[in-house]
Amino acid sequence: MTGPSARVIIGKAPQADPGGAARVKICGITDTAALDAAVAAGAAYVGFVFFEKSPRHLEIDQARALAVEVPPGVIKVALTVNADNATLDAIDAAVPLDMWQLHGSETPERVTEVKARYGLPVMKALGVGDAADVEAIAHYEGVADQILVDAKPPRTAVLPGGNGLSFDWRLISTRDWAGPWMLAGGLTPDNVGEAVALTGARQIDVSSGVESAPGVKDADLISRFVGAAR
Repeated sequence: MTGPSARVIIGKAPQADPGGAARVKICGITDTAALDAAVAAGAAYVGFVFFEKSPRHLEIDQARALAVEVPPGVIKVALTVNADNATLDAIDAAVPLDMWQLHGSETPERVTEVKARYGLPVMKALGVGDAADVEAIAHYEGVADQILVDAKPPRTAVLPGGNGLSFDWRLISTRDWAGPWMLAGGLTPDNVGEAVALTGARQIDVSSGVESAPGVKDADLISRFVGAAR
């Protein structure tokens, strides 16, 4: 593949931009306006959701149309939830991606399988509600290329993420994981600065926190969020 749709194999991404600023991922991009706003604000990652229960879900042709417009240097991430190989194969065949984000109950073995099958880095999302959840992250260190530390959804939640919920950041304030990680969960332009200061996170993920309605990104909120995170 050549041109704007070329795949960038990035391996383990750094924790921060060369200038020391936190790297931001705008997840749940659904249209060109949101994509343009994320790129203009300086997002390092953009995320496309492939999960039918989500208001941010994209069909494969929609995701491809957006992905080919992403400029070089911005990492294109596909979020899936307990997807089987047939689903991943279909996405991989059509959409120029740089990274998978596994946001379900995938095991370390499944992470390894996806990495080997597609030759792309894998970010594993893990929910945190208490200290035991933090300790469980160790099972994925050295397996996933990156860890996304998210708020643990309520048992009744339909979505594994993107619920606008945060967790007690003090649970991870003294953690020093071996590889790159990203903080998510209930982050907004108003609280992301505090979250970065308390956790030391150098990579930040946001979805609902920059929306005017579920699945509808707001350009001003995106700009404010990226500025506050940095």
